[in-house]
Amino acid sequence: MQLAIQLILAQVGIDQILDNGAATSQSIAAGWDKQWLDLLQNNTSNNLYGALTNLGIFFAVGTLLFFMIQFLKDLISYEYTRPISALIWPFIVVILLNNSGNGSILSNLTLGVRNFLNTVNQQVLVTSDANKIYQQALNMSVAEEVAGSFLRPCQSLTGEQQSQCFIKAAEKVNILWQKYRNTYGNKSWINRLQTKVDNIRYGTGIVSETSFNSLLGSTVQTNIKNFLVSLQYAFQNLIEATMLLIAALGPLAVGGSLLPVAGKPIFAWLTGFLSIGIAKISFNIIAVLTASVIVNGPGQDVNVDPDLMWFIIFLGILAPILSLLVAAAGGFAVFSAISNTASLVKERI
Repeated sequence: MQLAIQLILAQVGIDQILDNGAATSQSIAAGWDKQWLDLLQNNTSNNLYGALTNLGIFFAVGTLLFFMIQFLKDLISYEYTRPISALIWPFIVVILLNNSGNGSILSNLTLGVRNFLNTVNQQVLVTSDANKIYQQALNMSVAEEVAGSFLRPCQSLTGEQQSQCFIKAAEKVNILWQKYRNTYGNKSWINRLQTKVDNIRYGTGIVSETSFNSLLGSTVQTNIKNFLVSLQYAFQNLIEATMLLIAALGPLAVGGSLLPVAGKPIFAWLTGFLSIGIAKISFNIIAVLTASVIVNGPGQDVNVDPDLMWFIIFLGILAPILSLLVAAAGGFAVFSAISNTASLVKERI
């Protein structure tokens, strides 16, 4: 994703841009992994998670009074049937909030759930995006702007100066086409774009006004695409940040679970954590499926010149909204399932 953003802004040095884009994307992913480990496992006695764990213990001690009042009330009303099953909660809270300094049971379980969700997400991407369909569709959407960024300076020149400018620009554009072919193979959309650029460079063939403007015209559309690509990239980082925030608040949810209420805070916390994971997976599924429509449709026809602005709008605005709606619906279903299961277990014990 970062690769595409860097390419839109590119003017020189395609090889360097490709390498830097990939390195930046990898460093961000590694940065999130390191942040999870630093927060949930490394020196949890003195870091933020340790402080929140102590606060969760304080909540647990405070709510224990309400728990004992309700326990004694149930003991009088139901003799020993209902109260015995409720005794499991204090033990669960003590076990989960026990902090050894290298992570508590709760932090290790939270990290395990996060790693499981990431594994599922990775499997979704590997199985559904085996031919790099998503990245290919994104590059299809921005390739004209990338080529135009090299050719645009030549538009204001004339005569020999313009010819020399086109020659230098063509050298950079040809490197771009070769990079695409090395990555995706000899695709029809690459040949179509190369033909359009060659027609403008050599002044041969018939190029529509729309095609000409998309390559050499205003930079407004380029800036819009750059913003929308950055927007969906920011959404993915927001998902990671939200998951980390919810994970950090886990001890507070556990500490408040001794309150004698039907809906335990730990269930709401777990539901929120799983919902964010669903949103992450849903976004990637939506993005890959939509990309498949582009790559397997207009991407295979050399005579079709589609306007893929809708794809960038879909990724930047509509796909995040849709994934959040799916996550909300899925979270509600998860919360209902957990609550019903807890009620059933309480009745059986």
